[in-house]
Amino acid sequence: MFLSVKFKQFIHSLILATVTAVLVVVIPGLSQTVQVTPTNPQLGDTISVVIQQPNRKLSTPTVNMDGKTYPSFSIGQNRFRALLPTTPLDKSGLRQLQVTTEAGIQNLSVNLQSPSFPTQSIWLPPDKESLKGTDLEFDRVGEFKQLVTPEKFWNGPFLRPNNGPVSTVYGVRRYYNGKFAENYYHRGVDYADYNGSPVVAPAAGRVALVGLESQGFEIHGSTVGIDHGQGVTSIFIHLSSINVREGDMVKAGQQIGAVGSTGASTGPHLHWGLYVHGQAVDPVPWRFNGIE
Repeated sequence: MFLSVKFKQFIHSLILATVTAVLVVVIPGLSQTVQVTPTNPQLGDTISVVIQQPNRKLSTPTVNMDGKTYPSFSIGQNRFRALLPTTPLDKSGLRQLQVTTEAGIQNLSVNLQSPSFPTQSIWLPPDKESLKGTDLEFDRVGEFKQLVTPEKFWNGPFLRPNNGPVSTVYGVRRYYNGKFAENYYHRGVDYADYNGSPVVAPAAGRVALVGLESQGFEIHGSTVGIDHGQGVTSIFIHLSSINVREGDMVKAGQQIGAVGSTGASTGPHLHWGLYVHGQAVDPVPWRFNGIE
């Protein structure tokens, strides 16, 4: 795609171990467990914070990282989960998390590591190099990425949305026509497949965005966006055709469109971007590990 584009214990400090980290904090009259995964996150990972509360009458927890507060959602049996996105543009190193509940505030630390992201040169033809995008597409795509629906529609690991080979991985930095793109990283995974090859929903959700190149989606091309719930969304761009309408509920594996080269594209491929609270995260862990 061209564009859319904290463990200190309650008293003492603990650093996450190399196995699944479970911190049990005892507060007078209460006990509460916080689990953070992955234990050795890298830039681009989605950090899952699961809070086990002892009493269903307690209020819903929140989690803060880098000054931003993220909601948590019930996942059953007095358990709540918050999802925290990280990206290649974030700083690596020790990051502070703060879990706030009626029982008090827990301060935790997580060590965010920086993998090596490759660099790539892209050469767009003259007719696409000059594309600037439209207010319509940027506004609609921006609004879609900010969706936080209370319901959780997905279940288990995500599916591969297309069978073509991966042509560009997540996090790649790019030169476009010889110019380095500052503050940019490849916000998804590209699959190079023939024009018209099927694109399927990687997980269940509600179709919350359908945009056509002919309607002004000149950068993204023909686009489908699926809301998986709880701040998780998928976007599929450069499509040649679309099989769904806004408001449709789709199942994992259901065809939603076909590979194309619409918008700012150098050839037929699918770009799949996975967003958590508006930030593009690496889809790969969601496919192979899944997030509860």
